[in-house]
Amino acid sequence: MSFNFINKFLPYFNDGLLVTLMISAFVVLIGTVLGTLIALAKLSKVRFLRWLANIYVEVFRGTPMLVQIMIGFQILGKMPLPEFQLGILTEDLSRLVPGIIVLSMNSGAYVAEIVRGGINAVPKGQTEAAFSLGIRPHQTMLKVILPQAIRNILPALGNEFVTIIKDSSLLATIGVMELYNGAQTTSSTTYQSLSPWLLVAVYYFVVTFITSRLINLLEKKLGKGYAK
Repeated sequence: MSFNFINKFLPYFNDGLLVTLMISAFVVLIGTVLGTLIALAKLSKVRFLRWLANIYVEVFRGTPMLVQIMIGFQILGKMPLPEFQLGILTEDLSRLVPGIIVLSMNSGAYVAEIVRGGINAVPKGQTEAAFSLGIRPHQTMLKVILPQAIRNILPALGNEFVTIIKDSSLLATIGVMELYNGAQTTSSTTYQSLSPWLLVAVYYFVVTFITSRLINLLEKKLGKGYAK
């Protein structure tokens, strides 16, 4: 891998990395909120809500994400959204927004199962104690159950967040100019079959490694606070 190549095309990778991080941030936020709501629906006493939540989870976990992205783009990609400039990259929101929506919906299905498992792992006595103190059901869930569940599921959520960063590369198939697309464009432009992919692999590794370590630190901090 030559230094001339790195100096010339590094801006493409840097701007692509910013897009990847932006996509991942939106997907983590939306997917976590959506997944929590779906988990609560699966645990609901209302049969219809449980049925809808189960169908949602089974559909998104039972079909390939790439297929979901293509279907989502065909349905949502016709929205008249503008383009915006990010560094040297031009992003088309009519491609970016559908991609974020589909990734978020897919992540929500996996987060739902993670959250549901975490809630079920909280001892039933916690709920009974809260009720005996006169705490309402929704307050019990928000203030008693979910805080404990989050501590239990943080490692699994961390793995899901890392997966989101890597899966964002699939949006290159619908023309989103993110990190993977930057490598693809550079490879076809320079006719270098290896160097761009080695460089993009380093980018992904560094980002996912840092993310994993930050989540581990957060897990230890929450664990110490809970121990006190």
